Amino acid sequence: MGGHFRGKGSEVRALFDAVVAALRAMSFAQVTPRQRWLDGHLVLARRLEHPRFRQVQTFSPRNHLHLFRLTSLDEVDEEFRGWLREAYRVGEQRHLDRPATAG
Repeated sequence: MGGHFRGKGSEVRALFDAVVAALRAMSFAQVTPRQRWLDGHLVLARRLEHPRFRQVQTFSPRNHLHLFRLTSLDEVDEEFRGWLREAYRVGEQRHLDRPATAG
């Protein structure tokens, strides 16, 4: 990505970084189809350590990106749907109405 900013002022990079940060704050989920599975992530207001998440990246105290891989339909169960609902509330910024919960 460095080539995109070659010859441009530092204020352009700062502006870009600010837009990316704003988008991350509004995003709640993403899915990418692969050959035999789906890779994706959910953004939760809490850090949830769970075997179904391949990695958790923390961007701020209430912005945690949880990477997952789905390989079968039974993985889209009630637990996963609950995480989707929780992530959707983050996307709507409703998680800001109350403190983040642990665990």
